[in-house]
Amino acid sequence: MDGALRIPDGLDWVRGTPDGRRWLAELPELLAACVERWSLRVGPPFGYAFASLALPAELPDGTPAVLKLQYPDPDSVHEATALDRWAGEGAVRLLGHDPQRRALLVERCVPGTPLHTVPPERALDVVVGLLPRLWRPAGAPFTPLAEEAAGWAERLPVKWARTGRPYERRLLDAALGLLADLVPSQGEQVLVNQDLHAGNVLRATREPWLVIDPKPLTGEREFGVAPLVRGGELGHSPAAVRHRLDRLSAELGLDRDRVRGWTIGQTLAWSIGDDQVFPRQIEVVRWLLDGD
Repeated sequence: MDGALRIPDGLDWVRGTPDGRRWLAELPELLAACVERWSLRVGPPFGYAFASLALPAELPDGTPAVLKLQYPDPDSVHEATALDRWAGEGAVRLLGHDPQRRALLVERCVPGTPLHTVPPERALDVVVGLLPRLWRPAGAPFTPLAEEAAGWAERLPVKWARTGRPYERRLLDAALGLLADLVPSQGEQVLVNQDLHAGNVLRATREPWLVIDPKPLTGEREFGVAPLVRGGELGHSPAAVRHRLDRLSAELGLDRDRVRGWTIGQTLAWSIGDDQVFPRQIEVVRWLLDGD
Protein backbone atom coordinates (compact mmCIF):
# COMPACT_ATOMS: atom_id res chain seq x y z
CA MET A 1 0.00 0.00 0.00
CA ASP A 2 1.37 3.34 -1.03
CA GLY A 3 0.96 6.67 0.75
CA ALA A 4 -0.18 7.56 4.27
CA LEU A 5 -2.41 5.17 6.20
CA ARG A 6 -6.00 6.41 6.14
CA ILE A 7 -8.02 5.57 9.25
CA PRO A 8 -11.66 4.68 8.42
CA ASP A 9 -14.34 6.94 9.85
CA GLY A 10 -15.73 4.00 11.82
CA LEU A 11 -12.68 4.12 14.06
CA ASP A 12 -13.10 7.80 14.97
CA TRP A 13 -14.55 6.79 18.35
CA VAL A 14 -11.14 5.59 19.58
CA ARG A 15 -9.81 9.15 19.43
CA GLY A 16 -11.85 9.89 22.55
CA THR A 17 -9.42 8.24 24.98
CA PRO A 18 -5.65 8.42 25.55
CA ASP A 19 -5.36 4.65 24.95
CA GLY A 20 -7.25 4.99 21.68
CA ARG A 21 -5.09 7.85 20.45
CA ARG A 22 -1.98 5.89 21.39
CA TRP A 23 -3.21 2.87 19.42
CA LEU A 24 -3.96 5.02 16.36
CA ALA A 25 -0.48 6.50 16.52
CA GLU A 26 1.05 3.00 16.64
CA LEU A 27 -0.95 1.61 13.71
CA PRO A 28 1.49 2.51 10.89
CA GLU A 29 4.33 0.77 12.72
CA LEU A 30 2.15 -2.26 13.57
CA LEU A 31 1.01 -2.52 9.97
CA ALA A 32 4.55 -2.36 8.61
CA ALA A 33 5.70 -5.07 11.03
CA CYS A 34 2.86 -7.41 10.00
CA VAL A 35 3.43 -6.82 6.30
CA GLU A 36 7.08 -7.77 6.78
CA ARG A 37 6.35 -10.77 9.00
CA TRP A 38 3.91 -12.39 6.57
CA SER A 39 5.36 -10.95 3.33
CA LEU A 40 2.05 -9.36 2.43
CA ARG A 41 0.79 -7.02 -0.21
CA VAL A 42 -2.03 -4.92 1.29
CA GLY A 43 -4.61 -2.53 -0.06
CA PRO A 44 -6.44 0.43 1.52
CA PRO A 45 -8.38 -0.38 4.72
CA PHE A 46 -11.96 -1.55 4.48
CA GLY A 47 -14.27 1.35 5.28
CA TYR A 48 -16.68 -0.61 7.47
CA ALA A 49 -14.17 -1.33 10.25
CA PHE A 50 -15.34 -0.35 13.74
CA ALA A 51 -13.27 -2.34 16.22
CA SER A 52 -10.16 -3.05 14.17
CA LEU A 53 -8.18 -1.85 11.21
CA ALA A 54 -8.89 -4.38 8.46
CA LEU A 55 -7.11 -4.43 5.11
CA PRO A 56 -7.32 -6.68 2.07
CA ALA A 57 -4.07 -8.61 1.79
CA GLU A 58 -2.37 -11.06 -0.52
CA LEU A 59 0.05 -13.77 0.56
CA PRO A 60 3.24 -14.43 -1.43
CA ASP A 61 1.52 -17.34 -3.24
CA GLY A 62 -1.39 -15.09 -4.25
CA THR A 63 -3.85 -16.33 -1.61
CA PRO A 64 -6.35 -13.55 -0.76
CA ALA A 65 -6.55 -12.73 2.94
CA VAL A 66 -7.54 -10.02 5.39
CA LEU A 67 -5.10 -8.46 7.85
CA LYS A 68 -6.78 -7.31 11.07
CA LEU A 69 -5.12 -5.07 13.65
CA GLN A 70 -7.46 -5.24 16.62
CA TYR A 71 -8.20 -2.39 18.96
CA PRO A 72 -6.98 -3.93 22.24
CA ASP A 73 -10.32 -4.39 23.99
CA PRO A 74 -11.27 -7.48 26.02
CA ASP A 75 -14.19 -8.53 23.78
CA SER A 76 -11.96 -9.64 20.91
CA VAL A 77 -8.99 -11.00 22.85
CA HIS A 78 -9.89 -14.63 22.05
CA GLU A 79 -11.05 -14.13 18.46
CA ALA A 80 -8.07 -16.01 17.05
CA THR A 81 -8.62 -18.88 19.49
CA ALA A 82 -12.25 -19.21 18.41
CA LEU A 83 -11.33 -19.21 14.72
CA ASP A 84 -8.67 -21.82 15.41
CA ARG A 85 -11.20 -23.95 17.30
CA TRP A 86 -13.67 -23.82 14.39
CA ALA A 87 -10.89 -24.67 11.89
CA GLY A 88 -12.82 -23.24 8.96
CA GLU A 89 -16.08 -25.04 9.73
CA GLY A 90 -18.68 -22.32 9.12
CA ALA A 91 -16.19 -19.52 9.84
CA VAL A 92 -13.20 -17.95 8.12
CA ARG A 93 -9.92 -19.77 8.52
CA LEU A 94 -7.18 -18.34 10.69
CA LEU A 95 -4.01 -18.06 8.59
CA GLY A 96 -1.75 -16.29 11.06
CA HIS A 97 -1.76 -14.73 14.52
CA ASP A 98 0.55 -12.30 16.27
CA PRO A 99 -0.87 -11.96 19.81
CA GLN A 100 1.68 -9.35 20.89
CA ARG A 101 0.54 -6.99 18.15
CA ARG A 102 -3.12 -8.12 18.36
CA ALA A 103 -2.87 -8.95 14.65
CA LEU A 104 -4.78 -11.64 12.78
CA LEU A 105 -4.39 -12.86 9.23
CA VAL A 106 -7.62 -14.54 8.10
CA GLU A 107 -9.20 -16.01 5.01
CA ARG A 108 -10.84 -13.42 2.78
CA CYS A 109 -14.46 -14.06 1.82
CA VAL A 110 -15.03 -13.62 -1.90
CA PRO A 111 -17.26 -11.92 -3.01
CA GLY A 112 -17.81 -10.97 0.67
CA THR A 113 -21.35 -9.61 0.44
CA PRO A 114 -23.10 -9.62 3.84
CA LEU A 115 -25.98 -11.90 4.73
CA HIS A 116 -28.44 -9.00 5.10
CA THR A 117 -28.34 -8.48 1.33
CA VAL A 118 -30.56 -11.55 0.85
CA PRO A 119 -34.26 -11.72 1.85
CA PRO A 120 -34.73 -12.06 5.64
CA GLU A 121 -36.29 -15.53 5.50
CA ARG A 122 -33.41 -16.83 3.41
CA ALA A 123 -30.95 -15.22 5.83
CA LEU A 124 -32.61 -17.06 8.71
CA ASP A 125 -32.32 -20.31 6.75
CA VAL A 126 -28.57 -19.69 6.55
CA VAL A 127 -28.04 -19.04 10.25
CA VAL A 128 -30.18 -22.03 11.25
CA GLY A 129 -27.75 -24.14 9.26
CA LEU A 130 -24.61 -22.40 10.53
CA LEU A 131 -25.15 -22.05 14.25
CA PRO A 132 -25.20 -25.73 15.30
CA ARG A 133 -21.81 -26.16 13.60
CA LEU A 134 -20.33 -23.34 15.69
CA TRP A 135 -21.75 -24.38 19.06
CA ARG A 136 -18.92 -26.62 20.18
CA PRO A 137 -18.33 -27.59 23.82
CA ALA A 138 -15.82 -25.12 25.19
CA GLY A 139 -14.27 -23.78 28.37
CA ALA A 140 -11.01 -21.95 29.04
CA PRO A 141 -9.59 -19.62 27.83
CA PHE A 142 -12.91 -18.17 26.72
CA THR A 143 -14.72 -15.82 29.11
CA PRO A 144 -17.80 -17.47 30.66
CA LEU A 145 -21.15 -15.86 29.85
CA ALA A 146 -21.84 -15.83 33.60
CA GLU A 147 -18.84 -13.55 34.14
CA GLU A 148 -19.78 -11.30 31.23
CA ALA A 149 -23.38 -11.02 32.41
CA ALA A 150 -22.24 -10.12 35.93
CA GLY A 151 -20.36 -7.19 34.40
CA TRP A 152 -23.48 -6.08 32.50
CA ALA A 153 -25.55 -6.18 35.67
CA GLU A 154 -22.97 -4.16 37.57
CA ARG A 155 -22.57 -1.51 34.88
CA LEU A 156 -26.19 -1.16 33.76
CA PRO A 157 -27.45 1.03 36.66
CA VAL A 158 -24.28 3.15 36.57
CA LYS A 159 -24.52 3.87 32.85
CA TRP A 160 -28.26 4.47 33.09
CA ALA A 161 -27.78 7.13 35.77
CA ARG A 162 -24.72 8.69 34.15
CA THR A 163 -26.49 9.23 30.82
CA GLY A 164 -29.56 10.88 32.36
CA ARG A 165 -31.84 7.83 32.64
CA PRO A 166 -32.45 7.50 28.88
CA TYR A 167 -35.12 4.82 29.31
CA GLU A 168 -37.75 3.98 31.88
CA ARG A 169 -36.77 2.26 35.11
CA ARG A 170 -38.93 -0.76 34.36
CA LEU A 171 -36.61 -1.79 31.52
CA LEU A 172 -33.60 -1.68 33.82
CA ASP A 173 -35.36 -3.66 36.54
CA ALA A 174 -36.59 -6.26 34.06
CA ALA A 175 -33.16 -6.78 32.52
CA LEU A 176 -31.46 -7.11 35.91
CA GLY A 177 -34.08 -9.59 37.08
CA LEU A 178 -33.76 -11.72 33.95
CA LEU A 179 -29.98 -11.82 34.12
CA ALA A 180 -30.12 -12.85 37.78
CA ASP A 181 -32.41 -15.77 36.89
CA LEU A 182 -30.66 -16.87 33.70
CA VAL A 183 -27.02 -16.93 34.78
CA PRO A 184 -27.18 -19.73 37.41
CA SER A 185 -29.62 -21.92 35.45
CA GLN A 186 -27.74 -22.29 32.16
CA GLY A 187 -27.52 -25.48 30.16
CA GLU A 188 -24.46 -26.99 28.47
CA GLN A 189 -21.65 -24.52 27.93
CA VAL A 190 -20.65 -24.14 24.28
CA LEU A 191 -18.72 -21.65 22.20
CA VAL A 192 -21.06 -18.73 21.46
CA ASN A 193 -20.51 -15.49 19.59
CA GLN A 194 -21.97 -12.42 21.27
CA ASP A 195 -21.76 -10.33 18.09
CA LEU A 196 -23.15 -12.72 15.47
CA HIS A 197 -25.36 -10.40 13.41
CA ALA A 198 -26.17 -10.50 9.71
CA GLY A 199 -23.33 -8.12 8.85
CA ASN A 200 -20.80 -10.61 10.24
CA VAL A 201 -21.80 -13.46 7.94
CA LEU A 202 -20.35 -13.07 4.45
CA ARG A 203 -20.85 -14.85 1.14
CA ALA A 204 -17.78 -16.90 0.23
CA THR A 205 -16.55 -19.50 -2.24
CA ARG A 206 -15.15 -22.28 -0.03
CA GLU A 207 -18.55 -22.39 1.66
CA PRO A 208 -21.63 -20.40 0.66
CA TRP A 209 -21.49 -18.32 3.87
CA LEU A 210 -18.83 -17.83 6.54
CA VAL A 211 -18.83 -16.09 9.94
CA ILE A 212 -16.27 -13.33 10.58
CA ASP A 213 -15.25 -11.18 13.57
CA PRO A 214 -16.37 -13.39 16.47
CA LYS A 215 -16.53 -12.07 20.01
CA PRO A 216 -16.49 -15.45 21.75
CA LEU A 217 -17.81 -16.54 25.11
CA THR A 218 -18.77 -19.86 26.65
CA GLY A 219 -22.45 -20.04 27.49
CA GLU A 220 -25.66 -21.85 26.74
CA ARG A 221 -27.02 -22.08 23.20
CA GLU A 222 -30.00 -19.85 23.97
CA PHE A 223 -27.68 -16.89 24.33
CA GLY A 224 -26.10 -17.55 20.94
CA VAL A 225 -29.05 -16.23 18.92
CA ALA A 226 -29.60 -13.01 20.92
CA PRO A 227 -27.61 -10.79 18.49
CA LEU A 228 -29.64 -12.12 15.57
CA VAL A 229 -32.97 -11.59 17.32
CA ARG A 230 -32.22 -7.93 18.00
CA GLY A 231 -30.21 -7.23 14.84
CA GLY A 232 -31.86 -4.57 12.72
CA GLU A 233 -30.06 -5.78 9.61
CA LEU A 234 -32.91 -8.27 9.03
CA GLY A 235 -35.68 -5.81 9.86
CA HIS A 236 -36.23 -3.40 12.72
CA SER A 237 -39.86 -3.62 13.84
CA PRO A 238 -41.80 -5.36 16.60
CA ALA A 239 -43.06 -7.99 14.15
CA ALA A 240 -39.60 -8.67 12.69
CA VAL A 241 -37.94 -9.02 16.10
CA ARG A 242 -40.63 -11.35 17.45
CA HIS A 243 -40.60 -13.41 14.27
CA ARG A 244 -36.84 -13.98 14.56
CA LEU A 245 -37.29 -14.92 18.21
CA ASP A 246 -40.02 -17.43 17.35
CA ARG A 247 -38.39 -18.95 14.30
CA LEU A 248 -34.84 -19.29 15.64
CA SER A 249 -36.06 -20.72 18.94
CA ALA A 250 -38.31 -23.27 17.27
CA GLU A 251 -36.00 -24.42 14.47
CA LEU A 252 -32.90 -24.65 16.66
CA GLY A 253 -34.74 -26.41 19.51
CA LEU A 254 -34.13 -23.62 22.01
CA ASP A 255 -36.11 -22.46 25.03
CA ARG A 256 -37.90 -19.36 23.73
CA ASP A 257 -38.23 -17.70 27.14
CA ARG A 258 -34.50 -17.99 27.75
CA VAL A 259 -33.66 -16.65 24.30
CA ARG A 260 -35.98 -13.72 24.97
CA GLY A 261 -34.42 -13.11 28.39
CA TRP A 262 -30.83 -13.16 27.13
CA THR A 263 -31.76 -10.85 24.27
CA ILE A 264 -33.31 -8.35 26.66
CA GLY A 265 -30.35 -8.49 29.04
CA GLN A 266 -27.57 -8.16 26.49
CA THR A 267 -29.40 -5.67 24.30
CA LEU A 268 -30.02 -3.29 27.17
CA ALA A 269 -26.42 -3.73 28.35
CA TRP A 270 -25.23 -2.78 24.87
CA SER A 271 -27.68 0.13 24.53
CA ILE A 272 -25.17 2.56 26.08
CA GLY A 273 -21.52 2.66 25.08
CA ASP A 274 -18.99 5.27 26.16
CA ASP A 275 -21.87 7.56 27.17
CA GLN A 276 -23.52 7.20 23.75
CA VAL A 277 -27.11 5.95 23.80
CA PHE A 278 -28.43 3.68 21.03
CA PRO A 279 -32.22 4.17 20.87
CA ARG A 280 -32.83 1.26 18.49
CA GLN A 281 -31.47 -1.17 21.07
CA ILE A 282 -33.84 0.26 23.66
CA GLU A 283 -36.75 -0.14 21.25
CA VAL A 284 -35.98 -3.85 20.88
CA VAL A 285 -36.09 -4.29 24.65
CA ARG A 286 -39.45 -2.56 24.85
CA TRP A 287 -40.89 -4.68 22.05
CA LEU A 288 -39.77 -7.91 23.69
CA LEU A 289 -41.04 -6.91 27.13
CA ASP A 290 -44.37 -5.56 25.92
CA GLY A 291 -45.11 -8.17 23.29
CA ASP A 292 -45.24 -11.27 25.52
